[in-house]
Amino acid sequence: MAAQAQRDAVMISQSTQKHTDVGTTEPTWLKWTLIGVAMTFVFLFLILPLAAVFTEALRQGVDAFWNAINEPDARSAIFLTLTTAAITVPLNLVFGVAASWVIAKYEFRGKAFLTTLIDLPFSVSPVVAGLIYVLIFGAHGWFGPWLQAHDIRIIFAVSGIVLATLFVTFPFIARELIPLMQVQGNDEEQAALVLGATGWQTFWHVTLPNIKWGLIYGVILCNARAMGEFGAVSVVSGHIRGQTNTMPLHVEILYNEYQSVAAFAVASLLALLALVTLVIKSFVQWQFERDQIAAALPSGHSCSRDHPEFIG
Repeated sequence: MAAQAQRDAVMISQSTQKHTDVGTTEPTWLKWTLIGVAMTFVFLFLILPLAAVFTEALRQGVDAFWNAINEPDARSAIFLTLTTAAITVPLNLVFGVAASWVIAKYEFRGKAFLTTLIDLPFSVSPVVAGLIYVLIFGAHGWFGPWLQAHDIRIIFAVSGIVLATLFVTFPFIARELIPLMQVQGNDEEQAALVLGATGWQTFWHVTLPNIKWGLIYGVILCNARAMGEFGAVSVVSGHIRGQTNTMPLHVEILYNEYQSVAAFAVASLLALLALVTLVIKSFVQWQFERDQIAAALPSGHSCSRDHPEFIG
């Protein structure tokens, strides 16, 4: 059986490669021209600027780089950035799974409107989002006097940064999961319920394994946006050194003060986080493609074989 499965996987891979080769009918010179243009664009606008960031960060040596990173305001900015991401990503995870479950699995009045609302942060400028929070929670905003009377600070505080980051990042996980769940349908969940599974068992043993790669991919994108957000956070933070400056804001302040080495040092950390995110994203994509090939093999498994825990 193992040898047969391996042969089937090889045949599927060869068939996919053959289909890819046959599907392109352009001349060879055109293909290589397009590849050359794409690689030139990537080198000029991605690789070269990224290399420049690390080069400028280390221009005065490792000691200057370390001093810039270890400076108290820089440490505070790094800590605040990681804290904001640590708060917003789990909240977006819960919201994204719940919203995608409701939209993909149920029909209800207002479904299209809910989907549109999820896409709203993609169409609204982050600066506008920050201004909206100032209008609502600022000193002269709708709830400003009440918040001041109860000594609650949102604008120019960490809570405002978290709220602004939540606004600009909450579509990422939901938008990765909604089409995935819609394609998968409800058949496996209904089969699990027929076999006696509870709602939690169905989600944990059926739904979650089916969406795990899309979920991880959405979390990666959400985390990257949370750590790199500038516009909305800039409006609500107040740029208070050591308190409400995230890494992107700290880079801006250092650069405006002509501390270019320190600015590029902190920027290099953001670039390094982006590279780590890219590596994880590539790994997730590779795992997803491998699972697709494995799922295409004739397994002959039924729902009761795949999930024996549902059979009493």
